Amino acid sequence: MSGRGALAGLRVLDLTDLKGHLCARLLADMGADVIKIEPPAGDSARRIGPFVDDRPHRDRSLFFWFYNLNKRSLTLDLGHPEGAAILRRLAEGADVIVESFKPGAMARMGLGWDVLHALNPALVLCSIAPFGQKGPYRGYEADDSVLTALSGMLYVNGFPDGAPVRPLGLQAYHSASYYAAIGTMCVLFARDSMGEGQWIDLSMQEATASAVEHVAAGFLGTGEIERRRGTLHWSRFFRVGRCRDGYVMHCTLCDWTSLIEWVNGDGKAQDLTAPEWEDVAKRRAGAEHLFDVLDEWVKDYARDELLERAQLLRLPYASVRNPEDLFDDEQLSSRGYFQEVEHPELGRTFRYPGAPYLFNGSPWRVTRRPPLLGEHTGEILGAELGMSAEELAALAAEGVI
Repeated sequence: MSGRGALAGLRVLDLTDLKGHLCARLLADMGADVIKIEPPAGDSARRIGPFVDDRPHRDRSLFFWFYNLNKRSLTLDLGHPEGAAILRRLAEGADVIVESFKPGAMARMGLGWDVLHALNPALVLCSIAPFGQKGPYRGYEADDSVLTALSGMLYVNGFPDGAPVRPLGLQAYHSASYYAAIGTMCVLFARDSMGEGQWIDLSMQEATASAVEHVAAGFLGTGEIERRRGTLHWSRFFRVGRCRDGYVMHCTLCDWTSLIEWVNGDGKAQDLTAPEWEDVAKRRAGAEHLFDVLDEWVKDYARDELLERAQLLRLPYASVRNPEDLFDDEQLSSRGYFQEVEHPELGRTFRYPGAPYLFNGSPWRVTRRPPLLGEHTGEILGAELGMSAEELAALAAEGVI
């Protein structure tokens, strides 16, 4: 095991706002040297709470922390000619630039693809925009809610007799970031054989639509237009049920005989003992009624008691837990999932979510806590780019850094 990240040795310039923060974070987690380039006043995400000890401050945003772990911070006003010139110098030695400006903004700053490619033919530029760089909606703005609506994600989320429900969190931004990171790595592979970088034009709406696993596949395969199903999975073999003290995920893709004997032994099987329910196609077609019966069965059970017996019978039932319960999850603890990260300026450590994947030869690891605003500006521009202290002082006086 080398201990080096899979992308160790690569340099990434992160010019994203919160729409693309996760993309650059994923690359940083795999060992790339990711430089978060933010305006001198700080990235807008630094102003999003919650904050440590409920004290709003640009270096205490938990939101910013999560998306910028393992990065370095360089302050730079790209709207200033000197700032754009410095970015061009940085681009000459970079492998990847990830940006989420409005289409055309990079070119107006003198940082368009033609300029960057001429400076560094091996550079990969990944542009993340709500509707891409060239489509008919390219000039439209859209936040996460609009993108989930226009991708179909919002439409299929909720209960059949209710209104659509906005997905929890920033799922459109996350979907786009994952596709952007995957696309970037694909182009890096291609660069190894072609010798040249490419410009990735990523539409966030298209990425989000692609992330809704069943909608496009169902329509293209059967012509069926998906609808809201509540907690019933689109396969119709899973649904959330409520126990006396918590929630479980029912599953009818299992040893049906063992399951129904258990339910029947509790006197709650109703009509499910009829032979036709042994047919998996019948269980799929009659999923709503089937799960209504199972809901009635589990409502008086303690969740952990139900799960323990289900495991003994090899029935794939699972608990649906609150986020705060995950800190005590036995499986996550045994895998060392949560990581303690030291913040020396606060004299404290904080627990972060850990590896979303496991690589044997290039393991995920924390290399640095999220950066303070401009923490590495002098290091990057001085020690690495060769600028003198006098030059840095002049840039600071002009508000460029």
